[in-house]
Amino acid sequence: MKVLSFCHSSRACFPLPGFIIFFFTCYVHRMESAKFTVIGPSDPVMAILGQETVLPCHLSPSMSAANMEVRWFRSEFESFVHLYRDGKDWFDGQKPEYQGRTELLKARLTDGIVPLRILNIRRADEGQYLCFVQDDTSYGETVLELRVAGLGSAPLISVEGHQDGGIRVICQSVGWYPEPEVLWKDLSGRDLPSLSETTSRGDNNLFEIETAIVVKKHSNQNLSCCIRNTILNQEKESAVYIADSFFPRVNPWMVALSVILVVLFGFMGLTVYLFKMKGKLTEEVGKRDIEVEIGKLAAAQGWRRSVAPIEEANVTLDPDTAHPNLVLSEDGKSVRCVDTQQRLPNNAERFDTELCVLGCEGFTSGRHCWEVEVEVGRYWAVGVAREAVGRKGWISHSPEGVIWAVQWQGQFRALTSPLTPLPLSRVPSRIRVCLDCDRGQVTFIDAGDEAPIFTFPPGSVPGERIRPWLLVGWQSQISLCP
Repeated sequence: MKVLSFCHSSRACFPLPGFIIFFFTCYVHRMESAKFTVIGPSDPVMAILGQETVLPCHLSPSMSAANMEVRWFRSEFESFVHLYRDGKDWFDGQKPEYQGRTELLKARLTDGIVPLRILNIRRADEGQYLCFVQDDTSYGETVLELRVAGLGSAPLISVEGHQDGGIRVICQSVGWYPEPEVLWKDLSGRDLPSLSETTSRGDNNLFEIETAIVVKKHSNQNLSCCIRNTILNQEKESAVYIADSFFPRVNPWMVALSVILVVLFGFMGLTVYLFKMKGKLTEEVGKRDIEVEIGKLAAAQGWRRSVAPIEEANVTLDPDTAHPNLVLSEDGKSVRCVDTQQRLPNNAERFDTELCVLGCEGFTSGRHCWEVEVEVGRYWAVGVAREAVGRKGWISHSPEGVIWAVQWQGQFRALTSPLTPLPLSRVPSRIRVCLDCDRGQVTFIDAGDEAPIFTFPPGSVPGERIRPWLLVGWQSQISLCP
């Protein structure tokens, strides 16, 4: 049997199978050569509150990104910080808090350099950002961290009054982030111990500082209050000098009178104390008997609560509520997030913006438990939601949005308001959700080692119909355990 051949010239002739292999090898090499890597800084980017900053990002090897899609986002792919596509910026779907504050710098777009400028930096801008770039055949992404710091006001020093034979001096400042270091110094720059120090958060979630010191005559009358931002390594300082005339003058006769009064009042106090002791002994004996009875009652109530039945709920997912990017298994026991939206009816029950899905089951009374296994994903959340939770547009993932859940997004945390970090040694892959409808309480337990994760306190969940709730982030997959 003859084998067909392909001849390039009189000196080179290839059999047809060999030519096909040669052509395929060249095509694959051409496809691979068009791939690229998205690169960002390895160290966090620093930004100052109220100013602007630039998040660097570029392609390697260098190539034009003018006709590519450049997407900057945080936790949710669909809800972007900034989007460049088809040669122009898109703002439909941009996160509301970034509207009017972002700009993709296009000066070197043809070299594959796609940095993002953010104006008027806010406290909430701090965290992780993803730079995602794709063309018709390939895509890449990188993660970078933005840290925010704020320099507060210059320290305000004020004299409050006399204390302990000296003068009490107060130093106050507002508008710092993160929590700054506060120091009192003398004229030679040595640190002085403070009498008290108070740190609080203002309405803008920035730190407010108040510290006090007592200045004695002929000792540290020249002093300064220094407040330092340890991240920026910058500080603000104010100084004060207390003149001799401001210090209190001591009268020897007043000292003697004070000693006599202290002794007299001490004797009177001791006499009253001895008379009261007799009555207290009798009272304490009676209280001890009452406490024993209360302890017995509390133990009985705790025992009754512990033996109350817990129903192992067989939870399945409701396809009518799933976001179009979520694909459910046929048995409704698992869900994964894909890049392409499915063509599904936009019914009233379906989430159209958040990557969420509800369980079919709803609970109004009793105690119910089910387990959730997280198989893969960059960010996800598990918990419960009121049946009347919003399905259209953006919703709050917190009790204010009638959702009670825990979330993984670079770190593990409870979705309270504000968020509660959960410093676990590892991220649990299997979580047991326990809902007590009668007490209005939700508890999350690591099903691997039975360690408690977080509990929303009694009364947190209203006495209404409650359903299981999942947030399935980009490229994530979650299963309900049998």
